[in-house]
Amino acid sequence: MKNIILSITILFSLNLKAQEVTISNPLEANFKVGNALDFKFNDGNYLFKIGGMIQPFVGLQKDSTSDAKYFLNTKRTYFNISGKAAKEKISFLIQTDFSLSTSLLDAWVAYMPYKNLKFTVGQVQTFTNNKEMNIMENQLQFIDRSLVSDQFSATGREFGLFIESKFKLSKIGIVPQVAITSGDGRNSFGASSIDYDFGGLKYAGRINLYPLGYFTEGNSTQIADIKKEAKPKLVLGISGSYNQGASNSKGEGHGSFLLYNELGKTKLPDYRKVYYDLHFKYKGFSFLTEYVIATAKVTEGTFIDLTGINELQITQISQFLALGTGLNTQLGYVYHKKYGIDFRYSMVTPEFATNTNSLIKERNEWTVGLTKYVDENNLKYGTSLSQINSGTSTKISGSFFVQIAF
Repeated sequence: MKNIILSITILFSLNLKAQEVTISNPLEANFKVGNALDFKFNDGNYLFKIGGMIQPFVGLQKDSTSDAKYFLNTKRTYFNISGKAAKEKISFLIQTDFSLSTSLLDAWVAYMPYKNLKFTVGQVQTFTNNKEMNIMENQLQFIDRSLVSDQFSATGREFGLFIESKFKLSKIGIVPQVAITSGDGRNSFGASSIDYDFGGLKYAGRINLYPLGYFTEGNSTQIADIKKEAKPKLVLGISGSYNQGASNSKGEGHGSFLLYNELGKTKLPDYRKVYYDLHFKYKGFSFLTEYVIATAKVTEGTFIDLTGINELQITQISQFLALGTGLNTQLGYVYHKKYGIDFRYSMVTPEFATNTNSLIKERNEWTVGLTKYVDENNLKYGTSLSQINSGTSTKISGSFFVQIAF
């Protein structure tokens, strides 16, 4: 699969190089906070950007069994380069997060043969998770993602082939998307060039319906209604994925665990997720709700050891994969002076409540936040306070952050 995708990427690159580019106009360079440093050639037909984002924050955590812990750190430190060739209908993005031990987030090349059809190959923030996980980190409503996103996803990046379309039927906007990926998350080549994935491919898709028409340009890629929709806007989404042979608890990695058949050969479970979500915006008010169901398919004769002695019991699979359901609801309002007040409630429920060792445990989270948008999501600062309840345990966390995109 990876060899095929790499071959397509190389063909795209060769096609671009084969085009004769003549610079007839002088270079035009511009910089604006949040819009990167961009260089334009030939009346904007060729564009190259250098940008990034940082999120310094102060935080605290306190639970019922320990003293408070304090943090002074940088949540995210992004650097990216992107560009497009309008004539050749090709664009690309490379983005890193230097706050992570393995920094590569996005690395893709896209080809758009028609206005409403795009093919992308590489490592991409996939559209097949819940709505919040589809949103880039610098466009979130809170500095942290919800409990649902955290329990069922990691970074949301995957390596593969992605196809997207967009069209209208009367006033209804329709956005269908499909993907075939490695099923092993980001950086799936591993630590060395000879590292290999486990299991098969992941097949996924999403469809978004806009019954009241599309959002204002740029407003569909952020959660809060910063642009203040003049008319009510709504998007209904459903996505699903089937990961053949998962070996990571969230399907975003490989080799985190292995299961076997009676002969000691690798035999991995299939991992399935379905998401439903609704996102509404009107005059500064926003409402997001999303629901997930995660299940697994395990055949008889699956063992947890190479010797084929200890057979996997039905409920034991929840100790390897994040299985269960989750609900996330977010409310927000952006005032005229660009102050936003936000509320969030999330809850997750394990598939097998009787297995106390399940990765997903019964818990819920309440969050309230206040944000000042100086220049939309490009320059903002805010604070939030959360309470996570899990059984008899309660954890309180709070943060104050500043976000600067350049």
